[in-house]
Amino acid sequence: MFERFTADARDVVKTAFTYVEGGGGGGQCVEPEHLLLAVLDRDGSRGAFALAALGLRSAGRRESVREALREARRRAGLSRAESEALAGLGIDVAEIVARVEEVHGVGAMSGDRKDTRWWSGRPSFGRGAKDVLERSLRVALAQRDRHIGDEHILLALTLRPGVPAEVLADHGVTYESLVGVLYGGGGEAKAG
Repeated sequence: MFERFTADARDVVKTAFTYVEGGGGGGQCVEPEHLLLAVLDRDGSRGAFALAALGLRSAGRRESVREALREARRRAGLSRAESEALAGLGIDVAEIVARVEEVHGVGAMSGDRKDTRWWSGRPSFGRGAKDVLERSLRVALAQRDRHIGDEHILLALTLRPGVPAEVLADHGVTYESLVGVLYGGGGEAKAG
């Protein structure tokens, strides 16, 4: 599958790994959130064009996405929908986070482990990131594209339920809006 990746898509994957290795994205596996952060960092690509067309390229809007991802990570990666479902069972996620952070410090539930002596080696892809990359292939095939670009990764992120899709939708970026910008509804690429 990776042989179909464009240089932009490969750069997204490499950048996602740097978020994990540098500790800036949390965890020890590349997850969908890392892929979203990496797509946000792109310039001059089809994904960057689509985000700009949807108003998500300004520094303030990108920082808003980063902040929403940080907040979700503080909730142990739970989306708002998952937090609301737990609230329906009488579990107050905000209260749990507050209590854990009171005892163990801010970000204790985020998976950002400072002590990684038990873990050695390079980060790998988490289940969610693998799913996004597989979906990006299916998205590219559905659009009759012969390559997988960063725009396909972005489209796949909007299709997979979870924090990245929720955060993107909150910022006006959905699968439908991206397809409209990238393909204009006709199947042939408009952007880039």
